[in-house]
Amino acid sequence: MGKVHVKSGDQVQILNGEDRGNRGKVLEVQPKTGRVFVDGINVQKKHARPTQTNPQGGIIERPGPVDASNVALVCPSCNKATRAGRDRSADGEVSRKCKRCGKVID
Repeated sequence: MGKVHVKSGDQVQILNGEDRGNRGKVLEVQPKTGRVFVDGINVQKKHARPTQTNPQGGIIERPGPVDASNVALVCPSCNKATRAGRDRSADGEVSRKCKRCGKVID
């Protein structure tokens, strides 16, 4: 697939689907498939049989994957969903910046 515009730990807003408008923290990014796992979004239930690590067993809820094109990065300074631009500093280091307010995100 290619590069994904969000990183693990970013705050994102969902653009499409049943969870549209909700926000959450990115738990995992899979660049090969272009998918992201967001905390509390696309929650799936899995029936687990009892094991040594989980002696109770039962139904486990965990977040499912969301396509990276359906999430927008939330700027920490202006607290709005935005696109991220890239900015190269004088020493050659690349950082992301908010397209709305122009502040550096990381």
